[in-house]
Amino acid sequence: MLRPSTQRYSVTRPLYSEDTFEDEHAKVYRKHKRLLDHFIQYFTCTSERAKNAAVSLLPIIGWMKIYSIKDWLLNDIVSGVSTGLVAVLQGLAFSLLASISTWYGLYAAFFPVIMYFFLGTSRHISVGSFPILSLMVGAVVTRLVPDEGPPANITAFEGLTKDEQRILVSASLTFLVGLFQLGMGLLQVGFIVMYLSDTLISGFTTAAAVHILVSQLKFVLGLTVPGFSGPLSIIYTLESVFTQITSTNIHDLVTSIVVMVTVLGIKEINDRFKSKLPVPIPIEVIMTVIACGISYAFNFSENHGVDVVGKIPNTFESPIAPSLQLFQMTAVEAFPIAIVGFAVAFAVAKVYSVKHDYIIDGNQELIAFGASNIFGGAFKSLVASTALSRSAVQESTGGKTQIAGLLSAIIVLVVILGIGFLLEPLPKSLLGAVVIVNLKGMLMQVVTVPYLWKKDRPDCIVWVGTCLAAIFLGLDLGLAVGLGLELLTVVFRTQTFALASFSVFLNLLQIYEPEGVKIFRIPSPIFFANIDFFRDKLKDVGFNPLRILRKRNKAVKKIKKMIKKGELTLTSNGLQATCSMPIEESEEEGNMEDLDKPTDYSDLPIQVNWNTELPANIRVPPVNIHSLILDFSAVSFLDISALKGLKVALKEFIRVNVDVYIVGCDPYIIEKLRNCKFFDDEIKTSIFFLTIHDAMSHLYSFRKTSWDFLMTTEGQDLGLTSQLKDGAC
Repeated sequence: MLRPSTQRYSVTRPLYSEDTFEDEHAKVYRKHKRLLDHFIQYFTCTSERAKNAAVSLLPIIGWMKIYSIKDWLLNDIVSGVSTGLVAVLQGLAFSLLASISTWYGLYAAFFPVIMYFFLGTSRHISVGSFPILSLMVGAVVTRLVPDEGPPANITAFEGLTKDEQRILVSASLTFLVGLFQLGMGLLQVGFIVMYLSDTLISGFTTAAAVHILVSQLKFVLGLTVPGFSGPLSIIYTLESVFTQITSTNIHDLVTSIVVMVTVLGIKEINDRFKSKLPVPIPIEVIMTVIACGISYAFNFSENHGVDVVGKIPNTFESPIAPSLQLFQMTAVEAFPIAIVGFAVAFAVAKVYSVKHDYIIDGNQELIAFGASNIFGGAFKSLVASTALSRSAVQESTGGKTQIAGLLSAIIVLVVILGIGFLLEPLPKSLLGAVVIVNLKGMLMQVVTVPYLWKKDRPDCIVWVGTCLAAIFLGLDLGLAVGLGLELLTVVFRTQTFALASFSVFLNLLQIYEPEGVKIFRIPSPIFFANIDFFRDKLKDVGFNPLRILRKRNKAVKKIKKMIKKGELTLTSNGLQATCSMPIEESEEEGNMEDLDKPTDYSDLPIQVNWNTELPANIRVPPVNIHSLILDFSAVSFLDISALKGLKVALKEFIRVNVDVYIVGCDPYIIEKLRNCKFFDDEIKTSIFFLTIHDAMSHLYSFRKTSWDFLMTTEGQDLGLTSQLKDGAC
């Protein structure tokens, strides 16, 4: 039974058929371009297009023009040195996963970085080896050149040692991965990562972390374990480890335990006190120096049988040509490696691009990584992507651009050519311990399973299915299984629907949008594959709400600072600057997390009217709407990825004083939003209405007095006003 409402409305209009409606109201036709029009536009060359193409292909041109030596260079130097030290250690450690000599991991921290410096669009990711990709490369290497038994019958292997054969496989595979990525970039298929949902990636990376953990047990325990590849390889590896467990080298085990406990403890301190520490404590580097010294002093290799890094050449090796025969034998594995490498790098790059307010291009990222891996493969490098921990170091230590990445490559160069011999006594058990410690974040993703089971069981099935398949069948087959499960869940959700207990049908003849109101109709379900597109389309309102929010927060901080210093005074006409010279805004970004929070108007004597000119040369783009209505009548389901993206998008608009209303939403979806803790102090259940007419009627009654005020000149000519303290205007 419906509860009586205090507000009522009635709608009176003629009864329309489609024919009578078209007779009375002229249909607006959209002009569709023909294939020939697209072809002509694509191949038409103008000076402006040539300039844009050059900047697109070489993004370095764009950010170099705005590079501030005074504000950014010192930060980039500090970041580059810190990242370079971490890159050296991770390069040595991750090469163990690929079953090749350790120094080749250093090449991945040098050659790809040089190419990405010119071609990449992200300013903050650290390019180099990535543990999951190294493990996938290692599976191919051990399949073609096993630890026991003869290698595969490949002509290029003739006359090569086992180590040289493995390097040829790794380099050829890296080259082929680069060709795949470059080809996809040139074909403009960067959108392919949309089909890898957050749930799938989480399950896949958790399984990869389990594989990496198991693969490092032989170094931690000091055992000789042959490499296995293919389905159930993890079972065979564990069987080999446990059959030899009584042969554990106690020195390797103690070294690993001490390193893991120490590194985990210091990393926890870094996380807890990151706001107070100028740079994170480089505990991995410190432990490496200590371990090298102890190993050298007590001659661990000779006296205690500890496996060490050994000889590191103090020169670069000659480039090699990839083997076409190896291309044929590794193409099936190379394609998923190319996809996973790009997906991880793009996801990390996207996080930092949103945080620091610049744009990244998925297709250009494919081209950049493709060229980087081709260049690196020619010089025997591992497959390059980005490591989350290394990128976090580059960004958290103040890195502003890829100049920090270039400086990190120079640090690696110094190690390779100058001081690499100092790392020769480094125990491999320390490298294994460092790898395991860096798996903490990926392994902890397992705690999301109970949450997914309660809130979204199809997503939970994708997570668990992908994880188990990747663990027992191998990473390449596991990824394929995950994609299949993801497709099945989408089909299942779109083919089934829930019937509401009642329906209210109210037809509203909408001929135009009222001024200050934008109405969007979402014509399909919202899920992992289209949530990013949905958020981008919301920007068609004419502004980017996150960018507006950051500019407003910067402006409020500046106004408070100027009032405190006496540079602004309160007059009858608002705030006036006490100096005639315009005050330039600082280039310093400040704490980006604070800029994304709701604007803090406390300690301001009056409320800012953002739609008028502000004092002291402070400029914030105006917001040309006050309300946004989203028609969800065609949205049959939301998954977890879409739920997170929708919540972020709504908060961005709400925080710039744009009221958001959702109409026609299925009761099942509203119930799911409640269960998933979607609602909070900013997003309330009161934003949901049955129809557009209900929302518009509420909007009119709620904003009528505000509209009347805003239509007067008195409401328009003050840069700052003490009226409407709730921020309605």
